Amino acid sequence: MPTEILMPALSPTMEEGTLAKWLVKEGDTVASGDLLAEIETDKATMEFEAVDEGVIGKLLVAEGSEGVKVNSPIAVLLEEGESADDIGSDASAPAKDATPEPPAAESPAPDRSEADTPAPAAPKKDGERIFASPLARRIAAQKGIDLASLAGSGPHGRIVKADVESAEPGRETKPEAKAPTDAARAPAPAAAAAAAAPAGPSASTVAAMYEGRDFEEVPLDGMRKTIAARLTEAKQTIPHFYLRRDIELDPLMKFRAQLNKQLEPRGVKLSVNDFIIKACALALQEVPDANAVWAGDRLLRLTPSDVAVAVAIEGGLFTPVLRDAEVKSLSALSAEMKDLAARARSRKLSPQEYQGGSFAISNLGMFGIDNFDAVINPPHGAILAVGAGVRKPVVGADGELTVATVMSVTLSVDHRVIDGALGAQLLSAIKANLESPMVMLA
Repeated sequence: MPTEILMPALSPTMEEGTLAKWLVKEGDTVASGDLLAEIETDKATMEFEAVDEGVIGKLLVAEGSEGVKVNSPIAVLLEEGESADDIGSDASAPAKDATPEPPAAESPAPDRSEADTPAPAAPKKDGERIFASPLARRIAAQKGIDLASLAGSGPHGRIVKADVESAEPGRETKPEAKAPTDAARAPAPAAAAAAAAPAGPSASTVAAMYEGRDFEEVPLDGMRKTIAARLTEAKQTIPHFYLRRDIELDPLMKFRAQLNKQLEPRGVKLSVNDFIIKACALALQEVPDANAVWAGDRLLRLTPSDVAVAVAIEGGLFTPVLRDAEVKSLSALSAEMKDLAARARSRKLSPQEYQGGSFAISNLGMFGIDNFDAVINPPHGAILAVGAGVRKPVVGADGELTVATVMSVTLSVDHRVIDGALGAQLLSAIKANLESPMVMLA
């Protein structure tokens, strides 16, 4: 029987997506690695590749279809010896109206077409089915390879043709042990508490409050739904506390002007935000115990400084991550940040570019905001909220009253990861780096 191509999970949080564009048509021959479609997740548009080779027998979902559930069929792939006549009538229903098997962490939802395939029966290991494409099972039978010994590289660990062809008969290819997922690590009481949290008034209840008033209903897109869910999770489950400092920027502004003059022939212009990124990255190295994330029943302490920076886009925001920021020059950080921000605004970032990191920066100073408290982006241990640089009267080192450019910052800290004294050390290191910017180049 033909094989169904399923809607992939292109990010850990993806539950449904929009099939933005087909890159193939019915009758096209495809090989493993060929591009099949462009799929919009809650935050990005990504390309989806074929896993097996064959002929596209039927496209089940039209371009532009929204709300297509992960693991629901979107197309039918014909393998060698199969034709369009082999496609059953049940494959004609639109995928987004189908009711897919619920995804599970331990094993993928079964492929209906494999149950009736003329290929060797689906093998089992310890009573559980091993998922492999019909072509992979046929090749394994011919080569005398035990599928239970292979690690699948297909969706949800499915064994595909390439896995079997690269294996040797009698040789086991076990998957590497993986760290437990956040979901597996999360303690049951925390999950129960989250489930018991009040959901708030319904849409109809709220709308009834404004009966007789003019208003427009604005449906939530995938990004806004994700932001709402994650921020609710953050405020309900993360014990935030806040540390505040004022930072004098005059030495940095003078140093920045000098550097920009020297870098002008290269077309490089450093922003204050570039210095803030570098200062935070170095501070995480100076206070390594604070360079950590919450992982359910343990902490993960990172070695590099992977710093996320909030980028506002229409309808939401991204937090692209600058990895190994502590070893990169200011000009390299500046160029990378500009590239990430531009691609964030066009929603062209891949998930690995906006996931991860241990620390984040949210800068609203350019909007004239003096100070604010940012919400931690889980599983990060902290986030720095940056306000505007404002000319203020200050008492100088000599005790005399003077005027300086002062920037107010607030460090939001996850108390499960970072205690008060440790958070104070981290913020002091950030302040010291920004007030002595030449040290950051040493």
